[in-house]
Amino acid sequence: MRSYQSVLILKADLDEAQVDQVLEKITEFLAKCNGSFLKVEKWGKKRLAYRVKKSCFGYYINLYHTCESSKVSSLELDLKLYDLVLKFLVIRLEESETERAMNREYIGDSDEKSVNKKDEKTENKKDEKTENTKEVSS
Repeated sequence: MRSYQSVLILKADLDEAQVDQVLEKITEFLAKCNGSFLKVEKWGKKRLAYRVKKSCFGYYINLYHTCESSKVSSLELDLKLYDLVLKFLVIRLEESETERAMNREYIGDSDEKSVNKKDEKTENKKDEKTENTKEVSS
């Protein structure tokens, strides 16, 4: 069996219990395809770049799983027909990519932390500029 990575965007109005129910349903879909989960990463609620099915936000889930290659199309069909899934993408992984994904640990919302650091740096630069202009004008 091959390894796959699937990124799902669920409706944003789901709470944690409902997200767990969706994961159970996807487990059933994988069981029909003789597959299983390797790793699940809940990325949380994020703003979408554009509206999808009248939604501006979505709940992101990253799944690493195994599945028979002949059954991937039926898995995609099940995901397409499941009403809580806004969008999905299934990608086949090589062995090295699967090993790397299993060894790495997901740290939630690291993008927000990096954005905050960038904001602090720009604020510090602005403060330095204002200090330099005060010194020059004095």
